Amino acid sequence: MSKGTVQFLPAPAAEMAVGILDALSHPVIVVDAGNNIIFANSTAEAFFSASRSYLTREKLERILPFGSPVFALVEQVRADHASVNEYRVDVSSPRIGPDRVADVHGSPMNEQTGSVCLMFRERTMAEKIDRQMTHRAAARSVTGLASMLAHEIKNPLSGIRGAAQLLERAVSPEDKALTQLIKDETDRIVALVDRMEVFSDERPIERFPVNIHLVLNHVKAVAEAGFAKDIEFVELFDPSLPLVTGNRDQLIQVFLNLVKNAAEACMGSKTKRITLTTAYRPGMRLSLPGSSTRMTLPLEFCVTDTGSGISPDLIPHMFDPFITTKTNGSGLGLALVAKIVGDHGGTIECDSQPGRTTFRILMPAFQDETGRSITPATTPEPAGARP
Repeated sequence: MSKGTVQFLPAPAAEMAVGILDALSHPVIVVDAGNNIIFANSTAEAFFSASRSYLTREKLERILPFGSPVFALVEQVRADHASVNEYRVDVSSPRIGPDRVADVHGSPMNEQTGSVCLMFRERTMAEKIDRQMTHRAAARSVTGLASMLAHEIKNPLSGIRGAAQLLERAVSPEDKALTQLIKDETDRIVALVDRMEVFSDERPIERFPVNIHLVLNHVKAVAEAGFAKDIEFVELFDPSLPLVTGNRDQLIQVFLNLVKNAAEACMGSKTKRITLTTAYRPGMRLSLPGSSTRMTLPLEFCVTDTGSGISPDLIPHMFDPFITTKTNGSGLGLALVAKIVGDHGGTIECDSQPGRTTFRILMPAFQDETGRSITPATTPEPAGARP
């Protein structure tokens, strides 16, 4: 194998082999016995932030951090003459970037020359998908709990409240405070059950082609008129973004919840700013709930705040029910957000550090009968999707 091509094969076969490697979505490099890189596919160029010609002039030690487990893996492949896998390897470096974790697969290319083929499978996207599936499972568990609460708790609560009203007529004025306490507490529990009943609604969502910018503008107007009137809003919108397939009212509920959380996070910060971002980010596909169809999720919507950030220990559980950092919070808001986004065939994730927390939603674009995406400039929204 030579730099960037394949030896011992006719030219057409060599070109096809390189083309196949370039078509792979995972970075692939080949090193010789001296750990000199002698081949890199096109995905490796993006992964290592370097051109193929640059990579094939470097040694493995120059592109991976000192002491990386990859070096031991390469030596083990040479010693055993067999494939070796290493999971969750930190490949972060100034060139590649921080927080880069990958599964590494090494295979011997030629036992005589000691060449080793390395394939890197970055875990970031797989873990995001796994987290999204966990969020959906958590939402389903709340669905069952909500149905049980609605049937087994609300009816007895009505009886308790009615009894308290009857007692209120017979007790002394001093004891009426106790009957009022009973009524208030039963009303509070009923309100909580009503919130949870939203999870038990399994009816198919009415979907329309929705202009997400109209949704975000509506949410911003509501926020500025109330809970976020002292917070600066920044809009970074892509005006050419296609329409999204969704239910306008539910999308408003999603972003209103996220913006409200962002506003509360900003309250203790010197800089109080919420940034709303829309962008086109192709490259991710997921199965749509209730269907075998795989949808492309190219539309990215972000809500970013300048709050103090979220604890790293809490981030993996942000969308689980009953998880909250608020003193009087129920922990159902983000669980409902995850359910609605999942029902729309999308994903939601959270990235947080002090001074910057981003909730990122990926969703499918609306397509007409011909499979063509529609932009707001080419067609109006249907009457059911207008503000």
